[in-house]
Amino acid sequence: MNNKFLDKTWIEINKSSLIKNIAQFKKIISPKVKFCAVVKSNAYGHGLSEVAKICQENGADWLGVDSIDEALILKKAGVAKLPILILGYVPLARLFEAVTNQFRLTVYNKETILALVEIPNSKFQIPNKSQIQNFKIQNKSKIKNLKSEIINVHIKVETGTSRQGVLEKDILDFVRLIKKYPQINIEGLSTHFANIEDTTDHSYAMMQLERFKRIVALLEKNGISIPIKHTACSAATILFPQTHFDMVRVGISMYGLWSSRETRVSANSLRRINLQPALIWKTKIAQIKELETGTPISYGLTEKLSRDSKLAILPVGYWDGYDRGLSSIGNVLVGGKRCKVLGRVCMNMIIVDVTDVSDVKIEDEAVLLGKQGNEEISADEIAQKIGTINYEVVTRINPLIKRVSI
Repeated sequence: MNNKFLDKTWIEINKSSLIKNIAQFKKIISPKVKFCAVVKSNAYGHGLSEVAKICQENGADWLGVDSIDEALILKKAGVAKLPILILGYVPLARLFEAVTNQFRLTVYNKETILALVEIPNSKFQIPNKSQIQNFKIQNKSKIKNLKSEIINVHIKVETGTSRQGVLEKDILDFVRLIKKYPQINIEGLSTHFANIEDTTDHSYAMMQLERFKRIVALLEKNGISIPIKHTACSAATILFPQTHFDMVRVGISMYGLWSSRETRVSANSLRRINLQPALIWKTKIAQIKELETGTPISYGLTEKLSRDSKLAILPVGYWDGYDRGLSSIGNVLVGGKRCKVLGRVCMNMIIVDVTDVSDVKIEDEAVLLGKQGNEEISADEIAQKIGTINYEVVTRINPLIKRVSI
């Protein structure tokens, strides 16, 4: 049955747009360069399992997640044909799970390396002993093979973002530590750019790139060759082929959103790519009422009607991810027309002015984000109104809301 009848709010993912975006990225990278579809943070709000399945079937070579929990969700959903790289931190207590499920790990702490070495010997200390004991019993055969099984890791190097990563001065010692243990394979080397999106002056990014290349050269001079080197995010993939190396990690722009206005301007001059947003957020009208001029609206009575008005109550609010900052300034689409949000956004409801929409009725669709008719409300528009970025607008949509591929 159509979601229009089942749910009060839902997300539609345009599969065609997502596939076209992936195809465009595949065209601007070499056939030898791997495409890592970054599906972390619930696929930037688009739906982790739903998006990962589409990516797996349409050209992705790797999947990138933030946590072991996301990786396990993909495995449970049957999305395990592609290598899964955990980009974020894995607590020491959960390395056991990561290794037995053959997830790739991003590493930058010696403590992580030493903990990995201890896993096959059952010396690894974890907070919840009963939980890990049950896991060991259920995975006895896997554990038995751990001594001969290779653990693939990707070293993150710090080149200028000042987040996770091994400093240039420490990289040789860190690699030599790993090399002591033949069961740990250095499969990848990566970094992340700090200022390649929000500027048209890319000098800092180029400094980071040179530092990364210097680290690669240092390792190779010492007889250490790492097969998968990767630095490129969405913006770098679009603008700078020299950042592609062996794999690119495409996140926000795979979903049809530009990482920044500056990136879009630079990309348009290159005529390299035409992104298509894949997400449409919908709800339905729960009630329609007519109120007189001067009637106060919502909590705090922050707004009064400037005319006799027809109002629609929509069953969605800041719990769902519709930001409270959109109070009195947001718009939704009803009947193909822009309708103003009146008063404060509530936890589970918003009030909109549908006076100028003809034939409006209960359970008509309202679009919170996306297109309806000739009108569109973009993530960039919402981000500008509330003083943030499009990443946050889509990523913060409540993950409990159903995602439907169309």
